[in-house]
Amino acid sequence: MPHNVLLAEDDRAIRHALERALPLEGYEVTAVADGVEALAQAHRSPPDVLVLDVMMPGIDGLQVCRVLRAEGDRTPILMLTARVETADRIAGLDAGADDYVVKPFDVDEVFARLRALLRRTDLAVGVPEEQQRMPGAQVAVAGLRIDPPARRVWRGEREIDLTRTEFDLLELLARNAGIVLDHSTIYDRIWGYDFGPGSKNLAVYVGYLRRKLDEPGASALIHTVRGVARGRVSSIRVMVGFQACGALGRPG
Repeated sequence: MPHNVLLAEDDRAIRHALERALPLEGYEVTAVADGVEALAQAHRSPPDVLVLDVMMPGIDGLQVCRVLRAEGDRTPILMLTARVETADRIAGLDAGADDYVVKPFDVDEVFARLRALLRRTDLAVGVPEEQQRMPGAQVAVAGLRIDPPARRVWRGEREIDLTRTEFDLLELLARNAGIVLDHSTIYDRIWGYDFGPGSKNLAVYVGYLRRKLDEPGASALIHTVRGVARGRVSSIRVMVGFQACGALGRPG
């Protein structure tokens, strides 16, 4: 059964282009031109995924995110934004978005991010309720407790609210505690697509996780390690490791 995409984009050219392109990838598309229509349509006929422009008349994409999340709606949300500053992207994640694409974009990148969001959603929906209660399904490392089936995280007694993508990234790093994972591995596992060394997507999500996880006076949990080539620091990529019990893995 095809997934239904609710597309909210006030730029007519972009909206029509995605309306034509998404069905060719097997999606059913409902397109609207502003945030008011997006909320009304989401309430009337809940989609499988939302694609929201940030800058829209009436209610912008960030406010649409906030309203849906406040209502308990966990439908995955992909933001489209012309804003390239890290602070702007973080604002989208703060509002409850799961991922973002910066304009101008390659439509193949939109497809890749939608596939990754929906793949993770389908896997989460398929987890039996009894499995969600199995203690053995949890991951405990460096003071964190992660419950993958229930998609919940605690640091000590404090529960941490994460978006879908943040949770998946944290789980991947925690399951590989003490091991340094490179860009391409993380992009492939989390997004299903390697966006290349020039992408800032991973850096934004790592920074956002740090903001939510780190506590004053406590050791940082996530560390970046620059690649080393023949004894020199290489600028080709940044590798990410998850610190466990005070030990951080090093690249070979």
